[in-house]
Amino acid sequence: MKKIAENIVDIAEKIETTEENLVIHTNPSQIKEVAKLLVMQRARFVHLTAIDFITQRNQIELNYFFSLIDDKMNVILKTSLDSSEPSIASISEIIPAVIWAERECNDLFGIKFEGHPDPRRLVLPDNWPQGIHPLRKDFSYNTKPPESKQPQPLKKPQEGKTVIPIGPFYPSLEEPAYFRLIVDGEEIVDFDYRGFYVHRGIEKLAESALNYQQIPFLAERICGICGFVHSCAYCQAVEKAANIEIPLRAKFIRSMFLELERLHSHLLWVGLAAHIVGFDTLFMQSWRIREPVMYICEIITGNRKTYGINIVGGVTIDVQPEHLKDIEKVISDIEREVRELREIILDDEVIQLRFKNVGILNNDEAKKYCVCGPVARASGINIDMRVNFPYAAYPMLNFRVPLNRAGDVWARTLVRLEEILISISILRQIIENIPEGQTSVKVSKIEPWKEAISYIEAPRGQLFHYVMTGPDGRPYRWSVRAPSYQNYQILSVMLKGASIADAPLIIGSIDPCFSCTERYEVFDLKKHSVKVYTAEELKNV
Repeated sequence: MKKIAENIVDIAEKIETTEENLVIHTNPSQIKEVAKLLVMQRARFVHLTAIDFITQRNQIELNYFFSLIDDKMNVILKTSLDSSEPSIASISEIIPAVIWAERECNDLFGIKFEGHPDPRRLVLPDNWPQGIHPLRKDFSYNTKPPESKQPQPLKKPQEGKTVIPIGPFYPSLEEPAYFRLIVDGEEIVDFDYRGFYVHRGIEKLAESALNYQQIPFLAERICGICGFVHSCAYCQAVEKAANIEIPLRAKFIRSMFLELERLHSHLLWVGLAAHIVGFDTLFMQSWRIREPVMYICEIITGNRKTYGINIVGGVTIDVQPEHLKDIEKVISDIEREVRELREIILDDEVIQLRFKNVGILNNDEAKKYCVCGPVARASGINIDMRVNFPYAAYPMLNFRVPLNRAGDVWARTLVRLEEILISISILRQIIENIPEGQTSVKVSKIEPWKEAISYIEAPRGQLFHYVMTGPDGRPYRWSVRAPSYQNYQILSVMLKGASIADAPLIIGSIDPCFSCTERYEVFDLKKHSVKVYTAEELKNV
């Protein structure tokens, strides 16, 4: 961190340091130069978001977030733009991982990124009017703007190439999603993704209508499989910003449910991967093994999913001694059955033929796009937020991070299978070492204009939450970056050169979490034209 500060001091307007963060303020004209220096110092891009300060100073502030994994430090690069015509150079040439985040800032705040390679809409729907940016403060959360037909933001295939749409409803994917494969015969030559059709505006709702203690229950609904990670990340961010120290027992309970969630999420993925290649016996067995995890969560919290136990200041429930005994029995049974399941997978020649050397992501490309979770670890990147930026009870727990360097679907499968067994080991340590004491502390008024970053190692990878506290009993800005948001962007690399038959498996191998979508594409063979049907047109069919 000291070396970064020394190299940037001449081009930075101001540098601030805290225990965990290096905050660099710079002029917009210097953004590319600073980004290059950060990359040279092995800073890893995490996310980019904006904050509306138009009322206060007629500016929109851009915040670029980086992490220094080895130093366990964050770098926040801040620059301010004139709100009348906010514009700045794109840094996508230096950091390809920023492409989606720049597109999102363009949609939601109206910031133009000069030189962006793909300035199409990302988040806003096709019928959203131009010039209206929903995350600006002058846009009310309950406003419904008039519809305005916009050009469809779809890639046009080259002459002689064919478009094959996958989704939005596809039997082997657990949620609706819309992928477009551009193919030459059986080979995929390009890829496009159009999502966010039912973007729920959760960040806007939190900043406009809910208080600090209501938002955890909203945050938990960001993901239908791994919601606890979001409520936990949000609470940690507010607790850091407000300097709230939660009880040690609450930290252990949070880690317990984070690992239970990892167990059932990975087992769900193993089943779906088997289903994609037609091994439905393995699919059913994996989901059968998963069920007791759901039962034990329901016994303790009252819910199989969406537990609703996180609040700013701790958790709302306690774990009784009989619950710990039940968890021990459940994980012992799962450990035995997962080891048997793993042997079946390792011995199955058909699975190996379908999984090996498919969807290869090499180490260099994985670093370039800043992928995370099992996708990164299967390409040799040693990154796990439980170790790199430990939180909750993880500083007191011992475990290893599984790695593989092959970078294919098979490697991602092996990493997840190993992580299941490691989660069982972590849960045993929690059961043995969970301390007595309170599960929450009372939270008084939270001072405004404090900011904090929170990481969670979700089952899919590095989850990022940023909070700036506000004066009205709610965050002034809350920004979320789910792991799938980053991992989606690497699909264009993983799919190129693959066969059409492997596409569902390659897409599924990142364990994607999609927005639901209500549209689909029809390709007219006679007219050689593409038609995307709207929700209204589908109602009238």
